[in-house]
Amino acid sequence: MATNYKTPGVYIEEISKLPASIAPVETAIPAFMGRTEFAKDENGNNILPTGGKLPTPIRITSFLDYQKYFGGANSETAVFETSGIPTITDTEVAGKVVKRVITCNAKNNAASGKYMYYAIQMFYANGGGPCYIVSCGDYDVTSTITTVKAKACLDAIAKVDEPTMLIFTDKHTSFGATSGYKDAYDYALAQCAKLQDRIAIFDAWVLSDSPFTDAGVIRDDISAEYLKYGVVYYPWLQSTLSYGYSDSIVVKHLVNGANGPYNDATLSAIKAMDLNTYRALTNEMDKNVIDLPPSSAVAGIMARVDNNRGVWKAPANESVKMVTGPSLKVTAQQQETLNIDPTTGKSINVIRFFTGKGTLVWGARTLAGNDNEWRYISVRRFYNFVEESVKKATEFVVFEPNDANTWLRVKAMCENFLNQLWRQGALQGAKPDDAYFVRIGLGITMTSLDILEGRMNVEIGMAAVRPAEFIILKFSHKLQE
Repeated sequence: MATNYKTPGVYIEEISKLPASIAPVETAIPAFMGRTEFAKDENGNNILPTGGKLPTPIRITSFLDYQKYFGGANSETAVFETSGIPTITDTEVAGKVVKRVITCNAKNNAASGKYMYYAIQMFYANGGGPCYIVSCGDYDVTSTITTVKAKACLDAIAKVDEPTMLIFTDKHTSFGATSGYKDAYDYALAQCAKLQDRIAIFDAWVLSDSPFTDAGVIRDDISAEYLKYGVVYYPWLQSTLSYGYSDSIVVKHLVNGANGPYNDATLSAIKAMDLNTYRALTNEMDKNVIDLPPSSAVAGIMARVDNNRGVWKAPANESVKMVTGPSLKVTAQQQETLNIDPTTGKSINVIRFFTGKGTLVWGARTLAGNDNEWRYISVRRFYNFVEESVKKATEFVVFEPNDANTWLRVKAMCENFLNQLWRQGALQGAKPDDAYFVRIGLGITMTSLDILEGRMNVEIGMAAVRPAEFIILKFSHKLQE
């Protein structure tokens, strides 16, 4: 501080000897993009995107927040099979009902493809915390997910700095032989590469009985650029969540093979006539559970692992909550082709069921599965975490004198931050010099021209820990001596 002393006396100057600290940023804040019942802000104003306006991302911290701002599930009318109706079959003796059987046929996998409501439940059930919801429209048929709407959601969330994951929860309008998301997926990966603070979690929308067929569809849906920022999980999950349904569903009621008093009545009409029958019927309907794409559950697992261990721990060999198992059993032999693909290099992480262990995430690779630098999702997310933390912490240096004093402050704060990470087990090395380095200075990272042009170059190197993906145990016979 420049001072001009003019009056005799004692003056006190406080000299800062401690370097500024780097505060770690949040690492597991997903942005979910899909359809909702409605969309309101904190003031209750409607924020559904209309007239070409971008959607408004809303930050929530609980499932109750989601219900407050975005409503409930879509009322499925295609929950049941060909009959499309639940059936009550009564057996009467002497005019009294002695036996009642309520039949609800198997679900139709939510043909509408509106999964946002269920995805948020899965996210919080698996350890999720704060997240962003981007509503691209309500449940009306005119609000289907198109590529234009998907890109609008991405443009909206690009303006928000906090999210670290991008997830599409709903089926695309052109869903069929392919997901329909190809252009949106490429757009999402390009955004991740540009902002360098987030990844994209993709789902396998087209499912068959063959993992090899599905793998080909998934890989064709994603271009070859920026694969280190993308990750795919397969297959879908058999959740324990019940379908949303409407009280306008019509019920058949049979007594001794003939139509009974509840025949062709809606659920709401039965509720008015006989509350006990209504409750019994809805209890049976609630047993029809929904299969869901895995991305939201995986996002919750990432948040859980980050909180319990750290972002450098691979989000794998972790149990999936609120599921009975994967929708398709993938064997170890089938996973070989999914995990490693020498042709495209696009790795697909598998979720598998293990006897005695339950349903586990059994893969930890990015889509860049053949890249030694960015093969593992934990390495990619760890670098995002460090880069964003250091970037935010060093913003105070902008317009500071580009001299040795400033260089020393920056180097000290970066080394202190990396040393803490090394002590927590995020970096490899027996001593700090083996785990990281920070270089800055004239003749080291900068030339005189760099200083004249206002550039301060800082080089940071880290030996990030990598998961032990393959454990090889070698045994041999030892002869008796």
